[in-house]
Amino acid sequence: MFQLALFQPRIPPNCGNIIRLAANNGCILHLIEPFGFSLDEKSVRRAGLDYHDMATVRRHKNFEAFSEAVAGHRLLACTTKGSRPYTDVRYLPGDVLLFGSETSGLPDEIRNGIPAEHRIRIPMMAGARSMNLANSVSIISYEAWRQHDFVGGV
Repeated sequence: MFQLALFQPRIPPNCGNIIRLAANNGCILHLIEPFGFSLDEKSVRRAGLDYHDMATVRRHKNFEAFSEAVAGHRLLACTTKGSRPYTDVRYLPGDVLLFGSETSGLPDEIRNGIPAEHRIRIPMMAGARSMNLANSVSIISYEAWRQHDFVGGV
């Protein structure tokens, strides 16, 4: 299956929604610290409902620890500064879909450390700045799963 990664998430309900998403699409979810909240916050748990125990969530103290944990897997930066639409990618099992924080996206040094062909974006109307993080994760992760005929799903 695929892997999702959130770099320094800031909004608790987004994180809770993405935990629920990971439980439903079978993705491993990596959370890269520091967070803008505690995972024990009521709003995170409420958004995730009772899916927390069904999701595989891994915490990483920083980007370096995360990078070591996913070494050997293709890393795709999902960013408004991506060089190609997410629909132009042939997703591979094990791919890691990396998303930046809601407030600042991926830092330049991280984004620029990923090859341009692995920086993907969701097309938007001219003048739009960004989409909600949980929506973006849903769109791209379900496209990756769709390309593999929703293996494991019902």
